[in-house]
Amino acid sequence: MSKQVTEAHVVIESTEQTAIDALQNETGLPRQRIKSAMTKGAVWLTRGSNTSRLRRATRKLRVGDEVHLYYDPQVLDEQPPQPILVADVGAYSAWNKPYGLRSQGSKWGDHCTVTRWAERHLQPERPAFVVHRLDRAANGLILVAHTKTMAAALSALFRERKIEKRYRVIVAGDFSAQPKPLRIESPVNEKTAISEFSLVRVTEGNSELDVRIETGRKHQIRRHLAELGFPVIGDRLYGSGESDGKDLQLTAYLLAFECPVAGERVEYRLGVATPQIPPR
Repeated sequence: MSKQVTEAHVVIESTEQTAIDALQNETGLPRQRIKSAMTKGAVWLTRGSNTSRLRRATRKLRVGDEVHLYYDPQVLDEQPPQPILVADVGAYSAWNKPYGLRSQGSKWGDHCTVTRWAERHLQPERPAFVVHRLDRAANGLILVAHTKTMAAALSALFRERKIEKRYRVIVAGDFSAQPKPLRIESPVNEKTAISEFSLVRVTEGNSELDVRIETGRKHQIRRHLAELGFPVIGDRLYGSGESDGKDLQLTAYLLAFECPVAGERVEYRLGVATPQIPPR
């Protein structure tokens, strides 16, 4: 079994060629490994100006098509943690995403994403589209759209700040001396970023906070809290996660908005916002 990262791009020269034949001839990888990579989203097909994932080994190819393989054994051998379905509305679904599951894939694969899990496990089966993101290291509520129209509608709600988003985090340090709530308007990647932090409790030198954000910048909560000197427990990027040995203590526990399907306000809330505060 090859453990080497391999990238290949092959132009199809005959309609008798299959994608697996072409990629095996180019890379020497076992057919079963290529087929598995295809299933996991690491094989792509370019036809004209369109490039998309190629999942069916039996798909008929045309002369001039280009097949791409992005083979990384470490990515492909990863086992996705299982999300929990919170609600299936048909045109979209709400999930409780666990630690380690990704919001979206990459060219190297998408089998460890909540969207791919939804495509493979919801009944009836349907496509899945990314609407918003939740860090791989975080856990909690995430929405998945199942039509392009619904993806556009939900994305617009997020973009226009019409979705209420709340989180619970556990941070290092005593937050009790901070304003209640503490509103932070510190740009992230030169873009407006607004977060509001309210103390829930202090235990053993750590603090549990309720968080409301008006924007959704990458790592916004983690960066704002690190700037304040209260890094999130388990944060390997902005805190001491490499040494504290904890999962990232950040949970998206509430999403509330006017449902594009029902035309009325809906609220999805996790019953338990966070695990117990770990000792420092």
